Amino acid sequence: MIEVNPSFLQLPGGYLFPEVARRVEAFLADRPGERLIRLGIGDVTRPLAPCVVEAMEAACREMGRKETFRGYCEEANGSYGFLRAAIAASYREEGIAVAEDEIFVSDGSKSDCANLGELFAPEAVVAVCDPVYPVYVDSSAIAGRAGRYDPATGRWDRLVYLPCTRETGFLPRPPRARADLIYLCSPNNPTGAAADLELLRAWVDYANGQGSVLLFDGAYEAFVTSPGVPRSIYAVPGAEACAIELRSFSKSAGFTGVRCSYLVVPRALKRGGVSLNALWARRQSTKFNGVAYIVQRGAEAALSPRGRRETGEAVAYYRRNAQILRAGLAGAGFIVHGGVDAPYLWVETPPELDSWGFFDWLLRRSGVVCTPGVGFGPAGEGYVRLAAFGDAEAAEEAVGRIRQALL
Repeated sequence: MIEVNPSFLQLPGGYLFPEVARRVEAFLADRPGERLIRLGIGDVTRPLAPCVVEAMEAACREMGRKETFRGYCEEANGSYGFLRAAIAASYREEGIAVAEDEIFVSDGSKSDCANLGELFAPEAVVAVCDPVYPVYVDSSAIAGRAGRYDPATGRWDRLVYLPCTRETGFLPRPPRARADLIYLCSPNNPTGAAADLELLRAWVDYANGQGSVLLFDGAYEAFVTSPGVPRSIYAVPGAEACAIELRSFSKSAGFTGVRCSYLVVPRALKRGGVSLNALWARRQSTKFNGVAYIVQRGAEAALSPRGRRETGEAVAYYRRNAQILRAGLAGAGFIVHGGVDAPYLWVETPPELDSWGFFDWLLRRSGVVCTPGVGFGPAGEGYVRLAAFGDAEAAEEAVGRIRQALL
């Protein structure tokens, strides 16, 4: 009889966000009709930019005519040249040269974060932040790279954990131990911290010195405003020889329900004399048929000058929400981190409550849904994450409700 993947069986409990949903459902079963303010999952709420809608409508009409209908995309593993050209142009605006054949379009950075592991040997040592976005850990575990899970510590014995604590500025530092694959996220999810040029340079030096590969998740790059904080790992010379960068339209253009992202695999990035660019192209041609033409036209529009203006308005809206939450919670006596270059706030729990305890307290006392920090890893204990993707009125009301609950 065939056996199931034993690594799957070790995954603890359930994925973080379904557990949040389960607790919320139980709360609503006791108090039906309660109006909640959801600041937990980082899902956007502003509508698509008008230019994106127009581009997608036009593409739909093309698909409805025989002479302009498109089936499988035969270009570059399912991505069209017009979108790769727009992405390359957006990098040039940042002063970074990325060739079009180094760009790969897909349906989401979450998928890419997990799938990139297929390029590397099963014994590759993986380093992750702690706390960390769950997909980095879970996908490494499913692939058999994490070893055994210890419920007592909440850690896997083969992963290298990079502390992201108050002492480290909630960002990871290069470890003394060797790591082959290193997941970095800046601006960081969940802590909201953003790495400056000096820290990224230290990581590039480490990776090039060790022969490691950095998997740089830049899903929230559109939120960066602080001087000295790069939006791309390729702002560091030498990164093209050691880093793969992932970006997404989900948060920058509101595509969470539309699905479109991209990653850059430089041609200069080789390991064991093998081009990772060529390997990824081969992998995608086998396992991926591409993002829908209609969606890619919408993504192209989002990168146009008009699209940058319109999507930038939504990003600015969420950024203002973060400022409202940050100022309001700090004024109520909470210690708040993040929320400056990221849509996430990392809030310290009261001393008498752990992460899930504070989650339940906020839910029952104020009707506000957050995400418990311990769900992102052991070092997340004592914190909760708030997302700034709701309505401005909801952000204001959430602060008021929490203040009232403290009375």
